[in-house]
Amino acid sequence: MTGRIGWALAGAFVWGASFAFAEGTTRPMPRPEGLVAVAATTAPATEPGDAASPALAAPAAAAPLPTDTADTIPTAAAASAKAPIRDPNLGAVTNLPLPRYVSLKGNEGNARRGPGLTHRIDWVFTRSGMPLKITAEYENWRRVEDAEGVGGWVHYSLLSGVRSALVAADLAEFHSRPQDEAEVVFKAERNVVGWVQECAPDWCRISVDGDKGWVRKSALWGVAPGESIE
Repeated sequence: MTGRIGWALAGAFVWGASFAFAEGTTRPMPRPEGLVAVAATTAPATEPGDAASPALAAPAAAAPLPTDTADTIPTAAAASAKAPIRDPNLGAVTNLPLPRYVSLKGNEGNARRGPGLTHRIDWVFTRSGMPLKITAEYENWRRVEDAEGVGGWVHYSLLSGVRSALVAADLAEFHSRPQDEAEVVFKAERNVVGWVQECAPDWCRISVDGDKGWVRKSALWGVAPGESIE
């Protein structure tokens, strides 16, 4: 009897131990507080009926750039497109045609190597009224040359818009009308300077020491071919 009770108690002890061991393996472990906080922050529980948990939702799209962003960041191509293109046939200062003809205002004009008083004087024009051709402009300076191609930079105050012309032929005939068969009223030798009264495409009416007559442009220097002057 005693032996049976002993075996029964031993069996009960074994069964209780196995039950306790099995219960211990299925009991949930306590959740660390830090893990609960992170989980609650990164993946909060969803309410019934939600389509998906925020943790599983697609990431939000990046905010689009303002529509005028490209307009506020100028490119080299855009800058060059907006920059005005200067016509090389017009003066950068006066916007007048280049080349063009003027005359020397006084009896002396210094032609310098560059556009400024600090530049060396290469030539001195000493003939009042002589025609000069402007080929470039820079601020108050004009690059000029005479009939022989000699010149330099001259201050604009030494030049006049009154037109003159130089006889380029050995002997030029001046007619009463712009026609070769018209009467010859006077003649002038090479390098004589006269004042332009008017010009047609092929002829100019010139005043030389009070005498006036029509002469072919090909006999002059100081007027452009095809230029008309009224």
